[in-house]
Amino acid sequence: MTGVPILQVVKGEPTAEELAALTVVVSALSQRRPARRPPLPVGGWSARAGLLRRPLQVGPGGWRAAGGPA
Repeated sequence: MTGVPILQVVKGEPTAEELAALTVVVSALSQRRPARRPPLPVGGWSARAGLLRRPLQVGPGGWRAAGGPA
């Protein structure tokens, strides 16, 4: 390295232990694997939302509405 600081304290006076802890956290975060591709959107054939029951309707015709899709 050419002497360029990786971390620079701009405010306060951290102890040696605090600097060591910060260095460990920053180095661990820099070695993380790259993020995976976002999941593909769910298609109509595999969507589970249609399996959920809608709220029951109260009032006239409520029993008919509870029997199936409107």
